Amino acid sequence: MKSRKSLAWPSVITLVIIYIGFPLMVCGQDALKFNKNAKYTESVLTFLDGKTVKYRAYENIFYVSKVVDSAYQSLNFYVPEKAYNDQKKAIFLKTNVGGYMAAKASAPSNADATGRALLEGYVVVIPGARGWNSKVDKNDGTTVYTGRAPAAIVDLKAAIRYLRHNDAAMAGDAERIITDGTSAGGAMSSLLGASGNNPRYEPYLKALGAAVQRDDVFATVAYCPIIDLEHSDIAYEWLYSGTNSKSRSLPPAQADVSNELAALYPKHLNSLALKKPDGSLLTSENYLDYLKSFLITSAQKARDDGMDFAENSGVKLNKGFRGTSGEFVLDIDLDTYLDYVVSRQPLKTPPAFDKLGVLAGEASFENNLFGDDAGKPMNFTNFSLNKSAGSSSSSIDAMMQERVFMLNPMNFVGDGVSRTTKHWYIRHGALDRDTAFNISINFYTKLISKGYEVNFALPWNRQHRGDYDLNDLFAWIGEVVQGPIK
Repeated sequence: MKSRKSLAWPSVITLVIIYIGFPLMVCGQDALKFNKNAKYTESVLTFLDGKTVKYRAYENIFYVSKVVDSAYQSLNFYVPEKAYNDQKKAIFLKTNVGGYMAAKASAPSNADATGRALLEGYVVVIPGARGWNSKVDKNDGTTVYTGRAPAAIVDLKAAIRYLRHNDAAMAGDAERIITDGTSAGGAMSSLLGASGNNPRYEPYLKALGAAVQRDDVFATVAYCPIIDLEHSDIAYEWLYSGTNSKSRSLPPAQADVSNELAALYPKHLNSLALKKPDGSLLTSENYLDYLKSFLITSAQKARDDGMDFAENSGVKLNKGFRGTSGEFVLDIDLDTYLDYVVSRQPLKTPPAFDKLGVLAGEASFENNLFGDDAGKPMNFTNFSLNKSAGSSSSSIDAMMQERVFMLNPMNFVGDGVSRTTKHWYIRHGALDRDTAFNISINFYTKLISKGYEVNFALPWNRQHRGDYDLNDLFAWIGEVVQGPIK
């Protein structure tokens, strides 16, 4: 028998009636109970090298009893042949959220980590989740946008709770759930890892009829997570404003906004009081050297793997006997390197995230994320709100502050309330300019300073993508799942 820790809450009696435009009503006792004799299909996934894995597919399972949007609030559950009767196998949960848009539950792929997880013998779960573009048409002719923040993370927490609620009836071990996501999905994965069981989400989960269970997870994989949205504009310009008159070539009005945003970042960075792994304080004065240390480590690994460097990358090599290449990376000229990044892919224009109304900027995905259920996008930072044409408010309201707070995993690490996972695997490509390197580095640094285990890197020449270096990822997973549940 598997030991389970459940919250001391009463059981839930729910009914289920699905129709578009309204929450699912309740129908019978325990509508969230998984039928262990449920019908499934058997499929075979074939990989490019000819390897195959046979698996059972249980699909279109609603994970809440009061479904708001039936197109997205379901999960698919896949069990590889070697785990058909194994309740001790770890569960690999992949969120396909991208651009903070809605994602449907989907099938495993031989081109990403879901297929590899099946091949390794892990149970795979792929839940859907609402996003800023999900909507339903009501009977009165109005349209309701169902997935504005914090809907996506609430849905994914509900999926976790469903798995734990049905742990005894389903293959795999819900105490060993490993989440994975890229970009906005990386943010969702990071939030699942950081904010386990935080009561802030409880009213939303209760309204959906989510299972009365814990929603913490065992381990988190996050590729290029788009997090800390409220500080992403100032972080981006602080890092890249030095390229404005060179490779970025901003017009004067945009350059002025860039410089204004950049000037706000040092105060914020210093207020975080982050400590580097050696225990010393991380400040705006020593930050660039800290950033370079990650880039140098990345470049050295690339050189040892036989990679050559572009002449304009700023990498300085010295002959020596370190590594398989016989050369070691002596230094990186950071100004040159940032220009190299810009040369490979144009930067976002300022503000990079909260664009709405600033210099006539159109709504970004993030403005839509924090919009209302009528489809209106909104500013979510004081800077952009004050710059936005026609704004009559000097600061975002309390409700917006709360919604923004709930989307930032930085806020939950070490808060004394959340159950944060011990195990982290975080990657941000060294050519990824979708958000500033500082964002992932700060998250890594906060996790490390609070005692969590983090496998972190800025892989050389990687742009904005995920599920790469799967041998490395699954070697790490294989190690952590052998350890105890915290």
